[in-house]
Amino acid sequence: MLLGDVLELRQARLHDVLEEAIPALNQLGTALGQEKEVVIVPGNHDHHLLSGWLERRGASTAVPLGLAAAVDWEPGEVLSIVSQALAPATVRVSYPGTWLREDVYATHGHYLDRHTTVPMFERLGAGVMARIVGEPAGGPHRAEDYEAILAPIYAWIHSIAQNGGPQLGRSSHGASRQAWRVLASSSRSRSLRARALTIGFPVAVAVLSRTPLGPLQADLSPAELRRAALGAFGDVLVRLRVNATHVIFGHTHRAGPLPDDDGAAWSAPTGARLVNTGSWIREAALLGTRPADSPYRPGFGALLDGDAEPKLENLLTPAPA
Repeated sequence: MLLGDVLELRQARLHDVLEEAIPALNQLGTALGQEKEVVIVPGNHDHHLLSGWLERRGASTAVPLGLAAAVDWEPGEVLSIVSQALAPATVRVSYPGTWLREDVYATHGHYLDRHTTVPMFERLGAGVMARIVGEPAGGPHRAEDYEAILAPIYAWIHSIAQNGGPQLGRSSHGASRQAWRVLASSSRSRSLRARALTIGFPVAVAVLSRTPLGPLQADLSPAELRRAALGAFGDVLVRLRVNATHVIFGHTHRAGPLPDDDGAAWSAPTGARLVNTGSWIREAALLGTRPADSPYRPGFGALLDGDAEPKLENLLTPAPA
């Protein structure tokens, strides 16, 4: 199962993205063969995969999205190209998530951006859009509520990338990572400009937190980033009434729970045990001084074997001798 952000559609034109991605998809499909199925659950970076389906769906049905709607596609749409690239394996697409077993639900996790207290680009954009579209009283409680807030942001970024302005897609992440790097660095290593940012950042966040965009926190420590993401995702599960024993997600790029993590923190208010599959992108700014041990290192996946609990494994880590 490919759990979102299969294509990076907010940093480059579609033609260039497909040129990069198709060879890898070809290899995956060939390795799996025609007896295997690939399940794709789109995320925020490849939300455009859903555009044709969402438009047809809006014109033909009033049935709620629910938790796992089957997505179709027509010839020429991006999903059709992706499906062909994954041949001979069969392809199924589900959104906003999919049930892997009666007790295991999986979703990319981007809906958490509406609730996190970390003042990153996606969170602030979601706060502004919620005011523009008129969020329901009490906040979102259906997939449609989240889509109304987040989909316009994704469409805007995608459109800019397709029209020759990929810098926005890069800067939305690059600025966040750069700020995190500066604020997390030691005071001795900071430039005068960086020290000014360190002083001004909490003030700016405090001001924003008093507006309808809040609540927000200025703490960007690894512990707070993890806590905020898990808390926000737990809020999503409560609001969408996800009745699962285990929920697998990604989006935050922070894999877990790992052996040194507090297991209790990875339990949602619904009682579900959470598993995050991390990221397959090597992000040097997040790896720290011990990249081989970092929870942000690439290569994690969740293995679901029979009736066993989902097991987090790093596929790029050599197996013990």
